[in-house]
Amino acid sequence: MQNIHAWVTFFSASLCATCLLGCAAVSNSSKGQISRQSFGKTKDGTAVDLFILRNGHGAEARISNYGGLVISLKVPDRDGKIGDVVLGYDNLDGYLKETPYFGALIGRYGNRIAKGKFTLNGKEYTLAINNGPNALHGGLKGFDKVVWEPKVLVTSGGPSLELSYLSKDGEEGYPGNLSVKAVYTLTEDNALKLEYTATTDKDTVVNLTQHSYFNLAGKGDVLNHEVMLNADKFVPVDSTLIPTGELRPVDGTPFDFRKPTTIGARIKQNDEQLKFGNGYDHCWVINKPPGKLELMARVHEPTSGRVLEVLSTEPSLQFYTGNFLDGTIKGKGGWVYQFRNAFCMEPEHYPDSPNQPNFPPVVLKPGEVYKHTMMYRFSVR
Repeated sequence: MQNIHAWVTFFSASLCATCLLGCAAVSNSSKGQISRQSFGKTKDGTAVDLFILRNGHGAEARISNYGGLVISLKVPDRDGKIGDVVLGYDNLDGYLKETPYFGALIGRYGNRIAKGKFTLNGKEYTLAINNGPNALHGGLKGFDKVVWEPKVLVTSGGPSLELSYLSKDGEEGYPGNLSVKAVYTLTEDNALKLEYTATTDKDTVVNLTQHSYFNLAGKGDVLNHEVMLNADKFVPVDSTLIPTGELRPVDGTPFDFRKPTTIGARIKQNDEQLKFGNGYDHCWVINKPPGKLELMARVHEPTSGRVLEVLSTEPSLQFYTGNFLDGTIKGKGGWVYQFRNAFCMEPEHYPDSPNQPNFPPVVLKPGEVYKHTMMYRFSVR
């Protein structure tokens, strides 16, 4: 099997150990397996690998240690047919050339920071401006554009991949040496679980998320996908998509998804917030206790029968409807990605929190551990 360095199969007993991928096979079981193959090289010649995680039910996740990218995520439809439900490219070159954060691990700070500036402990920090007048998703070379150090974790939960990265003090303008780990696990109940942890040696701001573009049908637009968001309030924005500071009730607005509603039902309404985002590109305040891993959203695609549930320990969820896909990107299998061919569900803290004193804090101090767990769990009906 060309380029495959090793297969690791997982104990069905409650085993928790680690080994570098490349070690000998551990055991045969129905828990799942993981393989590794070359995925190309970065522009500076750094080798990049692709890790293929499979569970015992045929689901598969392909993760790259470049940017922590979710390259593909294959799950069954109601007839048992396995299909890829995320957008992206067939090879690394696509991601190196141009990407709207397909499948990306986002950091240090997911979402926007107004005018690329924030003040911490009386000192102003300046970030790259890369989204209109604002900073977006960690800067010009955020966590989605660096090569992470991979390690396989042998666990009872399923095939797991740990990625590690040290973001040095001053990188992209952020203070502190930030040591980050991201663990991806493909569970037996067809969930991709992500566990982020980080520590710092200086006060800094952290907001890590995941930016996969989903299409549960695997083709066409997503306007018939039915969405439920467990949120009574959302975060309105100005014309540059920076929060105004208000947490607005969803009652009587196109942002009320407390009952399942198709994405297309109200997206064209004459609403100022929809105009600012060219559709949905907003943050919802989830109804749940802080730090608890609970349901944020549920999406159902009626043709395939696939259901996606999004769970997270974070306080909010950015829901984005592919408003900037415009037919200029040719992705996997030659699919030209058009307007609203996908949606994103990004669990996170509120946008621009470093500049918004009334929002939940995002400061990480030395001696503390940042933790964020999220799950993208799939089923059918």
